[in-house]
Amino acid sequence: FDVDGTIWDSTGVVEEAWNKALVDTGFGDTQVTADRLKGLFGLPMIEIMRDILPNVEEKELRHFEEVCNEYEEDYILKKAGKIYDGIIEVIKKLSEKMPVIIVSNCQSGYIELMMNHLGINEYVTDHVCPGDSGLLKADNILLMCEKHGIKKPVYIGDTSMDANACEQADVPMIFATYGFGKVENPAAIIDEPADLLKLLLK
Repeated sequence: FDVDGTIWDSTGVVEEAWNKALVDTGFGDTQVTADRLKGLFGLPMIEIMRDILPNVEEKELRHFEEVCNEYEEDYILKKAGKIYDGIIEVIKKLSEKMPVIIVSNCQSGYIELMMNHLGINEYVTDHVCPGDSGLLKADNILLMCEKHGIKKPVYIGDTSMDANACEQADVPMIFATYGFGKVENPAAIIDEPADLLKLLLK
């Protein structure tokens, strides 16, 4: 599973956190919106930072990223993202039949925050992000497949970035149409989380 746009939508909370970070790091003239973040989530974090602050030197950008991550964690601890209807029950039921693994291009700690909010830790076999492994999504998908001996993986995501990672990893993608983006020629589509049960538990 991907996280944002697939399991939940935290862009409203992240908008608040990152706009505070922009002000507190001296970039108050720049603002982000939830809609803009929906078009950026899925990219590696540093690329998102570069998009938001395109003319800022690397050292300042890394500092801004650190502040963003700190504020985001604080805000998400207080306010959960929007949880997509039925996703918790879907993950629970899938976990009874197969490994459930979360792979995202987020920072370290973010997946754990989301799992704690949803109460799904016991149903998730493993999770990984670039902050943990130093690898991006395609390589992390392959890493999890190798680690857990998964021979027929599928990845559930919602953006073209997810689709590109799946193509690189040679893994079929199930496109969550309720998420943030558009994907051409996925292996399958779901219009709501419950559709996964029909696809994967036949």
